[in-house]
Amino acid sequence: MEVKMKVKRPPGFPFSLNNAVDTLLKKELDVHRTLGTAHPLQVHLNLVPANLPQMNQWRDSLRGGVAYHHPVHHCTYYGGIDDLWVDADSTYYVVDYKATAKAEPVMTLLDWADGYRRQAEIYQWLLRKNGLRVSNTAYFVYCTGDNTRDRFDNRLLFNTHVIPYEGSDAWIEGALEALQLCLNSPDVPPFQKDCEYCQFAERNG
Repeated sequence: MEVKMKVKRPPGFPFSLNNAVDTLLKKELDVHRTLGTAHPLQVHLNLVPANLPQMNQWRDSLRGGVAYHHPVHHCTYYGGIDDLWVDADSTYYVVDYKATAKAEPVMTLLDWADGYRRQAEIYQWLLRKNGLRVSNTAYFVYCTGDNTRDRFDNRLLFNTHVIPYEGSDAWIEGALEALQLCLNSPDVPPFQKDCEYCQFAERNG
């Protein structure tokens, strides 16, 4: 509906604190990126931040992100990664930053996080289409704000864990084929009662 009928989705809530964590992590990792050294989060993984000339663009979806023009679909797919790490064999690892606040630190990827998993797999696919050797292993840097402390004292402390995830991009070409069939169809896809966007569109004509 957004692409063909120009009915935009309602804007989401801004995640200002999450964005602040994201920005500060990138600044922190960029110091090691410039030096070619491992950040403490990476030492046990034998990885360092990738220092490729495309990094600034790849991390900014507004500047095109990591993009691939599909020759059959005549369509460009893109996304902005959070980070990219690399090992001594020049194999690259997709990294995504997440921030939340809970009584217990997040140490495993949660059952409801399939969207996060798919996102990492699409990034892996895009980077492979850009010629990189990309590991199936992606990492989620999960920062959990500690809300159990007695005081605020103008600071928020985090427990940070690096969570590995074994991805697969085998589903992506099929999903993109289905996406193209949908976009090229003259008919609007049927209403789905569990889709908030469908409900919004129906209520607003």
